[in-house]
Amino acid sequence: MQVKGVRLYAKDDIRLEEFELPEIKDDEILVKVMSDSICMSTWKMVKQGADHKRVPADVADHPIIIGHEFAGDIVKVGKKWQDKFKPGQKFAQQPAIPGQAESPGYSYTECGGAATYCIFPNDIIEAGCLWTHEGDSYFESSVAEPMCCVICGYKTNYHVKDRYEHVMGTKAGGSIAILGGCGPMGLGAVSYALAIENKPAKVIVTDIDDAKLARANEVISVEEAKEKGVELIYVNTAKMDDPVDGLKALSVDGKGFDDVFVYVPVRPVAELGNKILGYDGCMNLFAGPTDSEFSADVNLYDCHYNATKILGSTGGSIDDMKEAIDRAARKEIKPAVMITHVGGIDSIVDTTMNLPNIPGGKKLSYLHINMPMTAISDLRSLAKDDPFFNELADICDRHNGLWSAEAEKALLTHYGVE
Repeated sequence: MQVKGVRLYAKDDIRLEEFELPEIKDDEILVKVMSDSICMSTWKMVKQGADHKRVPADVADHPIIIGHEFAGDIVKVGKKWQDKFKPGQKFAQQPAIPGQAESPGYSYTECGGAATYCIFPNDIIEAGCLWTHEGDSYFESSVAEPMCCVICGYKTNYHVKDRYEHVMGTKAGGSIAILGGCGPMGLGAVSYALAIENKPAKVIVTDIDDAKLARANEVISVEEAKEKGVELIYVNTAKMDDPVDGLKALSVDGKGFDDVFVYVPVRPVAELGNKILGYDGCMNLFAGPTDSEFSADVNLYDCHYNATKILGSTGGSIDDMKEAIDRAARKEIKPAVMITHVGGIDSIVDTTMNLPNIPGGKKLSYLHINMPMTAISDLRSLAKDDPFFNELADICDRHNGLWSAEAEKALLTHYGVE
């Protein structure tokens, strides 16, 4: 069948084009991709091209479909999988395939999110990385992948009991600091902190931009957190005389944090995170640096005498992904806080190539429409050409400026997408 999608050929070379998908094999599944969230990891891949560890060396001759944060509907099922999957079911997928480097959006010529249709090969299905769900939207499954990484981060942290027994997860009733936390992933981390069973007593979220801090408080307010039993404080560290002492004073006992997440790969921020750890504190370098020589000064005295720990986490498991989708369906977390822009398939190339320079959070694309990548706050600017966008903006306003299942349904209906 003839499909449209964005494919990678080389460094800085991605193209929106039409190409042919073959008939599926007996062990494959054809899907209709409805939404794909554009990830910074894709931008990094585009900058590296064939040098990227997941990209095939022959990508110039056999281009791969980009995009790994996608969801949609199952269209056709090969004989092998017909007892488990049915046409018409919504699908979600985990792009981190256990035991292999190959991944949707990085490695496959026929499987990726930036295309109207794609084919899931047997190895992905065999690994349990494709499943169905009954959620009321597509976008929540698209951003379940970044949310799953957030969940993995929380579960990766650990504390010590009786000297050498590791207790996995963040500390119940403790203090969490989310540094550089007003971006899409950081806000996902705040949302998750309010939903987990081992809730912290306090969550401190930092940034150096008052506008970003104000928006964060709009979408996840201190009042909302209080209702869920957590004291949430947003702080501009650029306005603190001494960020180390100032942040420590905000922790539960004033002596430092049990869990610190560093959400920007910036050396001074990482060093700040290390300095505000309390006894048995754990710091997670969540933000992935692009510089392979990225390093920072850390206090090894505290590591020895105060049992502080430093680790990093990336990706997530299938269970983490399913938890993200299930919690979103139960409205326990708000993945919509990650999304600030919405666009169509025609916006993917420019958005991906310029991603670091576009302010805001996650950029969500819908594969079966043409629409410029537009900030949710700017949707009314499109109404001069199409009055529908006033209606769409009204829907977002009713949802506190956030994207929603209602907004998605209205958009797809307007463009005649079934």
